Amino acid sequence: MYSRQISVRYHVKDQLVPCPMKWLDSFSMRSFTNDSIFDDTLPVADGMMRIGTRVPLEKLKEAMEDWFKRKSYLAKDQQLVVEEKS
Repeated sequence: MYSRQISVRYHVKDQLVPCPMKWLDSFSMRSFTNDSIFDDTLPVADGMMRIGTRVPLEKLKEAMEDWFKRKSYLAKDQQLVVEEKS
């Protein structure tokens, strides 16, 4: 089910840092999007998630950014860097 591994990071000054597990867990545990596609997400460590094959990365990135900004984890002008690991 969780066959893909992704990294989720954000910019702090000139560095990319991993999103804390707390943030990832908050997104994965909360069904705020009413989109069942995000049920296939599982945080495993700071900056790392396992996701299912049907989860589109760009849509996931947008939904996570929206949630993190609503929770004030990210500033309004910050963006995530979401990349699939091979």
